[in-house]
Amino acid sequence: MHIDKLPAACVQLCSGLDISANLRITEELVRRAAKEGARYVLTPENTTIIDEDKKRVRALAGTMKEDASVRALSEMAQRHEIFLHVGSLPLRPETPGEKRLVNRSILFGPDGHAIAWYDKIHLFDVELETESHKESDYIRPGEEAVIGAVHSVRIGFSICYDVRFPALYRALARAGAHIFTIPAAFTVPTGEAHWHVLTRARAIENGAFVLAAAQGGEHESGRRTYGHSLIISPWGEILAEAGTEPDVLRADLNMEEVSKVRRQIPVLRHERAFRQPRTLKLVRN
Repeated sequence: MHIDKLPAACVQLCSGLDISANLRITEELVRRAAKEGARYVLTPENTTIIDEDKKRVRALAGTMKEDASVRALSEMAQRHEIFLHVGSLPLRPETPGEKRLVNRSILFGPDGHAIAWYDKIHLFDVELETESHKESDYIRPGEEAVIGAVHSVRIGFSICYDVRFPALYRALARAGAHIFTIPAAFTVPTGEAHWHVLTRARAIENGAFVLAAAQGGEHESGRRTYGHSLIISPWGEILAEAGTEPDVLRADLNMEEVSKVRRQIPVLRHERAFRQPRTLKLVRN
């Protein structure tokens, strides 16, 4: 089915330690988005749980086929008759013997079936002045870029730290993505410094919409996240922005804007291959 406009929404959360409680809050906000007319709803990274005790997270996770949260979210999409894009949740991979989890984003259709899913490629291993994170200790990186379809609209998947790697988004744009999804749980210091710049840059340099659903606030685990979920136009304009509290952002995304911007500034056609840089020695006279 061809559609010119996609009524879309971002849900902002402050997920805690209790998966059932997180799912109840998610459903309340998803219901609100659906009542406001959204047909496609994106939730943040780590929708179902934010817990610094990774052994506990691992013990609660199942595979995609058996995980209770996956079933609950599938039923949520069906109940509200929407495309529900779960920004991410921790799952056990299908690979036997793998001890690490995957950080997986899943798009469910209105019938509850999973249309597409993506495992986070770039893992958050950083040393900040105020905190440190080593996501690779408990998450296995994904290896494949993914595009999911909502009728004729093509949606490029990514998760949080991926936003710092523009080659991923160029590949998605070249494969036909109209929208980039960037569900996130950004830290406060990196969010204040980089969140708006990075998300707007990904939109501008590819002429694509960006939907960036975020975690925000003080979490039960003691973690603080930046919030400020965003919906951004292909021209880089911020169409909607949240604060730091749980919220719903709504916008009708006109796909003609993607075509228009890519005609005006055709970077995808103008991009050229080039040789890798050489190291030049200083020549003194």
